[in-house]
Amino acid sequence: MTEVLPDDAVNAVNAGEDEADREAVEQERAKLQDFVKGLSADDIKSGGWFTKLCAQALRSYTKKANWEYFQRKYKGVPADGIVGQQIKLAAKNAMIQGGITSSLYTGTVAATVGSLGGASPAAVPAGLVTFMVDLTYITQLQMRLAHDIAVIYRIPLDVDDPEDMMKLVRVAFGIKAGEVARSGTRFVPGLVRQILKKYYSGPVLAAAKSLPFVGKHLLQRNIIKFGIPGVGIPLTIFVNRYTTVAAGRHAKSVFRGEAEVIELADTLIRRTRHPRLMLWVAWLVINADGKVTDAERLLFQQLTRLALERHQLHDEQLANVITIDPDDVWHRVDAEPGDLSDVLHAAERVATVDGDLSTQEEAVIAELRGRCRRR
Repeated sequence: MTEVLPDDAVNAVNAGEDEADREAVEQERAKLQDFVKGLSADDIKSGGWFTKLCAQALRSYTKKANWEYFQRKYKGVPADGIVGQQIKLAAKNAMIQGGITSSLYTGTVAATVGSLGGASPAAVPAGLVTFMVDLTYITQLQMRLAHDIAVIYRIPLDVDDPEDMMKLVRVAFGIKAGEVARSGTRFVPGLVRQILKKYYSGPVLAAAKSLPFVGKHLLQRNIIKFGIPGVGIPLTIFVNRYTTVAAGRHAKSVFRGEAEVIELADTLIRRTRHPRLMLWVAWLVINADGKVTDAERLLFQQLTRLALERHQLHDEQLANVITIDPDDVWHRVDAEPGDLSDVLHAAERVATVDGDLSTQEEAVIAELRGRCRRR
């Protein structure tokens, strides 16, 4: 069984951990232990622990961890370099936390979590505290990591805005909008997953099903580190590191992609000589295939925002459009004098913001190109 667990994960902790790192982890654990002791059994069973943790983990933290903070700390380092360092530091702390928790944990998760079913609403079984400290530590670490990555790429997030908060949660934990709860085993490689199938059942799974979506999702992922007899510290360290690196890389992919879209909007607005016409053409291209992707929606939001900021342009007529009429757009193109190569270039960039051109987008671009050539 231990053959599937990487020994270098444990060695990396021993080699890379220093007293300052461990002390920082211990201090955060102490805060979370007080937090966990303030929870009731109902808080854990209902998933209320997650809501309370979000308030504690982010509100004060986000005031400090802003863009200026990272610029001062990593002066002169490009965003990708800062993000890579943040993922590395978070993974290291996750491994230290895994080692500490495994050395303290003595009971089985099945018995501990299963005991919640018979616990009084106000009581939290003593054996559950260590498990919950680990769960809250890793949850908080990965949520803060996702937040940091958004800040570094200058993606605005307001943790007091429910929509932004849910976006952060989805990115941090790999949850798709509208997705049913994933099994925690989805977060580990195939060889480990085969072993987990044997042990991940019974009262553990029954207890997990009693939690709402996010709580269930995170509980399932945490249980696998403790629910396999005879594995102990190596798996705990490995899973902590694996899930944290995966969370960081996913957040990087999402927020870096958004940063590229925002950068593109800035470039298009800065270079165009026809901001009003460009917006109409861009919206026609975006709607060509009958659907608006997240990337397209973000791009157009940024285009309209920048058009207002830089050109004092707010097109009320475009804002009131329900179904865009291609003939209306072509009339606007034909009525505009001069070189429209900037509009054509913008249309081509807009069409590819979410991937390859669709057949409908190609048709719109071809029509626009033909009208521009006939001028």
